[in-house]
Amino acid sequence: MFPSLSLRPPKPTAVVTDNNPLPNSDPIPPLRIAIIGFGNYGQFLAETLISQGHILFAHSRSDHSSAARRLGVSYFADLHDLCERHPDVVLLCTSILSIENVLKTLPFQRLRRNTLFVDVLSVKEFAKTLLLQYLPEDFDILCTHPMFGPQSVNSNHGWRGLRFVYDKVRIGEDRLRISRCESFLGVFEREGCEMVEMSVTDHDKFAAESQFITHTLGRLLGMLKLQSTPINTKGYEALLDLAENTCGDSFDLYYGLFVYNKNSLEVLERIDLAFEALRKELFSRLHGVVRKQSFEGEAKKVHVFPNGYENDASLDMMRSEDVAVKYEYNPQVSGSVNDGSRLKIGIVGFGNFGQFLGKTMVKQGHTVLAYSRTDYTDVAAKLGVSYFSDLDDLFEEHPEVILLCTSILSTEKVLKSLPFQRLKRSTLFVDVLSVKEFPRSLFLQTLPQDFDILCTHPMFGPESGKNGWNNLAFVFDKVRIGMDDRKKLRCDSFLDIFAREGCCMVEMSCAEHDWHAAGSQFITHTVGRLLEKLSLESTPIDTKGYETLLKLVENTAGDSFDLYYGLFLYNPNAMEQLERFHVAFESLKKQLFGRLHSQHSHELAKSSSPKTTKLLTS
Repeated sequence: MFPSLSLRPPKPTAVVTDNNPLPNSDPIPPLRIAIIGFGNYGQFLAETLISQGHILFAHSRSDHSSAARRLGVSYFADLHDLCERHPDVVLLCTSILSIENVLKTLPFQRLRRNTLFVDVLSVKEFAKTLLLQYLPEDFDILCTHPMFGPQSVNSNHGWRGLRFVYDKVRIGEDRLRISRCESFLGVFEREGCEMVEMSVTDHDKFAAESQFITHTLGRLLGMLKLQSTPINTKGYEALLDLAENTCGDSFDLYYGLFVYNKNSLEVLERIDLAFEALRKELFSRLHGVVRKQSFEGEAKKVHVFPNGYENDASLDMMRSEDVAVKYEYNPQVSGSVNDGSRLKIGIVGFGNFGQFLGKTMVKQGHTVLAYSRTDYTDVAAKLGVSYFSDLDDLFEEHPEVILLCTSILSTEKVLKSLPFQRLKRSTLFVDVLSVKEFPRSLFLQTLPQDFDILCTHPMFGPESGKNGWNNLAFVFDKVRIGMDDRKKLRCDSFLDIFAREGCCMVEMSCAEHDWHAAGSQFITHTVGRLLEKLSLESTPIDTKGYETLLKLVENTAGDSFDLYYGLFLYNPNAMEQLERFHVAFESLKKQLFGRLHSQHSHELAKSSSPKTTKLLTS
């Protein structure tokens, strides 16, 4: 499939089995390596090169002599002096935008005629073209791209397993030159890198998808100024990490990825089209709902905007640090699940999520009954759940808790169809929807006054909670819980189901939940849906950031569009977040194209200046 791609064949020096240096590999003779461009990245590579015993020289426009001394590198302020030391390898660690000027200023005549030149730029066709254009023909050329930097190495605890891409553009045929090239590549092999030999053309094609998309989304998220919330999901934390990792890179790097990779413009256009398609899908569906309800004379029931929730005191949101209260699970107080704390729970909506919760409830010793529009009799029997095909029959069993596991869009219809008269008057109603103001308003509007109400949101699902619920957030709001001890104990017994599994219990108002969720959950789902529309696939040169995005797509693709639409429709803060995302994307495009225009104007002015001078003097 990829004719120009290969993984380095296994060799003793390339086999890495643990975190220690390779035990049986022959010592590699030290190389004399000159680093041109001794900023953060040059120093980052120098640290490992020195640790392996290589001899290093360095030069940079800025004075990094003190950093060089600290690392054990000989620093030269004058390029001629450095080149006269006759390094075996010249390692170019300059920026994409400055590399051409650097190559033009290098005193090649001071170097040995067979010197090996290596670049580490994030774009490869551009680098190859420049090196072939400016270097003397008897110089060797190795184009490389370490798919990592200081930030990703810190989070990975070393280079092991990180990809190093290279293309032997021009390597002399004699044994010494081949050996020198292999010795340089051996630097990265010894650290456990996954070595990928690939043409510069293929690299840029794959990098436009993986690296450019990752940097684009990282910059977008950075512009949104996302912050950690008390109800972070794993997906949202991954986006926060992505924003943090990319914000450390200069705009010059991102601009270089855009300008000097010919595939990047097409990718940017695809992102633009995907986002517009996603917005159109949301807005057209919203238009259809409002239009339908208007014709039915029920427009007042559309829960879209904040002012649609009449007399909802929870909308007076407090922006304070103490708004989220941790629920402490105390085993001495709660005790084990015994006859006194064991609950009879009726689950209405026994799809994937209802089954997911029911399994744990049964495991803890609670009695679980279930009903759903679809027949799940066999599934229920396997889980130890009593299944009812008739709601009246289930309600006549007098469950203490009714747990609604319906979709956001069907909740109102389901709630209005429930035979409340079959239940005990003190029944506790619980929902698990991803939006909270909407069900709160609906419960208060629809349920009899003597029913208790607990609004909850487990911030996880079958995928993220498949290995246990420990440290996963469970958000709840005791909207209406009776004052007598029996009702309080029943509510606490239900919350203990999640506390016992190690959940991070967060008590928070429904309004505050929706404000945080619009910034975290809705943005996470928006990014996941956007990436899904791009039909992204794994590449041979995936970065850790890109792998995070692929995982996000995998997690959100399992959710129906109804869930995403519900997050948009029934969270009054979601529209603002969608528009902020749109404004940030438009701003980013304006930055890119504005700089592109300025660069073109500058080049035009430079090329026309001699003619102008000639006209003025004639």
